[in-house]
Amino acid sequence: MRWSFTVFRVAGTDVKIHVTFFLLLAWIGFAAWHEGGPAAAADSLIFIVLLFACVVLHEFGHILVARRYGIATPEVTLLPIGGVASLKSLPTKPLQELAVAIAGPLVNVAIALLIILALGEVRPEAIEHLDDQHVSLLVRLAAANLFLAIFNLIPAFPMDGGRVLHALLSLRYGPARATQIAANVGQALAFVFGFLGLFGNPLLIFVAIFVYVAAAGEAQVSALQESAKGLKVGDATETKIATLSANATLGQAVDALIANAQHEFPVVDAFNKPMGLFTREDILAALKANERDKPIVDLLRAPPATAFATSPLAPTLEKIFGESASALCVTDADGVLVGLLTRQNLAEVMMIRTARPDWRFGAKSA
Repeated sequence: MRWSFTVFRVAGTDVKIHVTFFLLLAWIGFAAWHEGGPAAAADSLIFIVLLFACVVLHEFGHILVARRYGIATPEVTLLPIGGVASLKSLPTKPLQELAVAIAGPLVNVAIALLIILALGEVRPEAIEHLDDQHVSLLVRLAAANLFLAIFNLIPAFPMDGGRVLHALLSLRYGPARATQIAANVGQALAFVFGFLGLFGNPLLIFVAIFVYVAAAGEAQVSALQESAKGLKVGDATETKIATLSANATLGQAVDALIANAQHEFPVVDAFNKPMGLFTREDILAALKANERDKPIVDLLRAPPATAFATSPLAPTLEKIFGESASALCVTDADGVLVGLLTRQNLAEVMMIRTARPDWRFGAKSA
């Protein structure tokens, strides 16, 4: 995630902090200082730091269970709204998804119980006084963990409760239908949050927007996965494309950009094997510091992301919707370029499948 940096690494997972998190600390510290002086500011900042430490433990609850099912977990990012664990993939079996989803809230419950046992008292009413410095810091931390567990179990994407709901629905209706129902529930709750936010709590309006967008995104990804079922990468590949040779210059890349509607241009060697991908953004950035005769091979950043034309399309979606690849170079078994797979292609496949679910891709006309 942009604007974040790694603070430490645990068992192969980077723990990152987004720069906006420090804005949250500054705002909380300033507000507490203004109201109660240095002691109040220190208390508030310590509480927030401890609370977000619990958020990290919450995310590692998800991570440790996900790893049991062979799911890679490269990073956790702390944001002002909480933590986000990056999973390379989601569990395919409903019971596995349920276990991964419920693990985070259970960590918060466990933390709260440990604090309660250490203090020897239960004070659930402290949830209403999380900013009251007259209440013990540990009591507030226990209450906050209970609140996090309850809040995360609200059945709306992207919260854990949305995943739990999706897993339970999948057992009965299958993953595609379950995603649609869970997304609808999430969007309905978003309207409820937004309505309640109009009565004095603007944070709920922000949560409503976040939940609504996330639920819509989940529904879209599910529809795309459903559309990709049974298809090969070659079925969605654009084959009539312009390429750039390895000895092409920046001027020739600019000419290709003007002459074609493409946004990505594969750079190929003498055997038509992809060496790199030169995007519209790359070309425009190179123009600022280079002349027309600059060889484009000197401007390529990394080997291109590729996929075999005969590979199943559904597992390939993760590659193309990752942060590093806007298109995939599609090759045959010998590594020779046959076309490009772009997000626009995938959108068109989804539209065709929606209009005609029985349409046979790749079938030749008589």
